[in-house]
Amino acid sequence: MSPSAAPDLPIAGVPTGHSKWTMERVLDVRYWTPTMLSFRTTRDDAFRFTPGHYARLGLAADDGSIVWRPFSMVSAATDHHLEFLAVLVPGGAFSSALARLRVGDSIQVERASFGFLTVDQLAAGRDLWLLASGTGLGPFVSILRDPSVWRAFEQLIVVHSVRRSSELAYRTELAALADEHLLVTGAARLLYLPVVTREQGATALASRIPRLIADGRLEEAAGRQLSVLASRLMICGNPELALTLRQILGARGFATSRRGIPGQMAFEKYW
Repeated sequence: MSPSAAPDLPIAGVPTGHSKWTMERVLDVRYWTPTMLSFRTTRDDAFRFTPGHYARLGLAADDGSIVWRPFSMVSAATDHHLEFLAVLVPGGAFSSALARLRVGDSIQVERASFGFLTVDQLAAGRDLWLLASGTGLGPFVSILRDPSVWRAFEQLIVVHSVRRSSELAYRTELAALADEHLLVTGAARLLYLPVVTREQGATALASRIPRLIADGRLEEAAGRQLSVLASRLMICGNPELALTLRQILGARGFATSRRGIPGQMAFEKYW
């Protein structure tokens, strides 16, 4: 899945005299399920992004034209490669090309990065809640690979909702990140809460995220209350999730950033 093509302003611009994209090479392809994959590419030395941003990728379609889609970076901002998480959409022009992608193939990467799902959009707080459905986890992995985020909060809470347990991408990597920061003085602690909705007994939490918030089970599982004073929330997933959580959290007093005033929640829509 990819972020909605809203008219976000580019954060990293295109250098004068250069094309809008670079041709990169695929370094690795990993299938988590038959329809969910992550892939790594080379990275142009001039490409810059803030964790949470996305970039537009171009692949050749069946008719020879180039199809462009936006994808959030999963890689750290300091990595020498770029990494992306995607799901194959039946009949999709980009998905058809993506399904053929192999190590060594070429892919176009637009020079600009975009988006507002970044920690610097939020007011200072104690707890950072990262709520994702499906491939919406991607930008949060990038954010958690940024050491400054671990210094900015006391508690990091990752909630990843999927239909099947096989779709819990990066589960091992998140545990490794938690271990890496465990003994660092002043570093936040990471709590990972997987949610599998269609396999009974696969996880302790099995309802959709909005319901878990509405009935208090998510706060109980996290051992933390959602409060406007202490909690900061980032949400990335399907439109229904974003819309419902915007309503639920808005009713509790949470607001997005506006007119230079930092808010308590930030959204990116995937579909």
